[in-house]
Amino acid sequence: MQIQYYGHSCFRLKGKRGMVVMDPYDDYVGLSLPNISADIVTISHDHQDHNQASVIRGTARRDQPFVIKQPGEYEVGGISVFGVGAFHDENQGVERGKNIIFTVLIDGVRVCHLGDLGHEIKEDLIAEIGMIDVLLLPVGGVYTIDPKQAVKVARSLEPAIVIPMHYQTDQHEQKVFGELSTLADFLKEYSAEPETVNKLSLDQSRLPEEMELVVLSKS
Repeated sequence: MQIQYYGHSCFRLKGKRGMVVMDPYDDYVGLSLPNISADIVTISHDHQDHNQASVIRGTARRDQPFVIKQPGEYEVGGISVFGVGAFHDENQGVERGKNIIFTVLIDGVRVCHLGDLGHEIKEDLIAEIGMIDVLLLPVGGVYTIDPKQAVKVARSLEPAIVIPMHYQTDQHEQKVFGELSTLADFLKEYSAEPETVNKLSLDQSRLPEEMELVVLSKS
């Protein structure tokens, strides 16, 4: 299984049975998505920097991607998707609404995308999410958990691999995202200096035994 990062909170998971795109964004973010194909698209919440399923093309297996934007359990072409409810802020969604945490089981690897998680997680939500191998973790603050909270969330979920997302870059529209923390802010809080890689290829039988931080460059 291979993971590619398209910036902001958008990833594509490519497995033997298909491809999943998670949280595709609108150009107002300041970034532009390339032409991407997928069999499944997951949408963590209905904000335009996460919900642009219409820009994702289908594949040889499916003319149009199967779009998932509600909690629940799904099975599409041998790929399993599990969605559990959370919130976009620390006040039960009063400020920014609800958020869905999606875990995708693909090629035996469980990849969890936290969307715009806006709060730390408690035991009941940890149990609902269950065991995961890869955590796609928002770290920028303002609209999500901040770097310090992100480290706590990662340690509470105990994945094999942590990949940061939703942080400020020079390409982001500064009027909207200029107050986000940067990747460097998160790495300082995490106390790590990992190398940046273009793509991440994973095998379920070769995952690290201790939690490892991986930074992906934008494809």
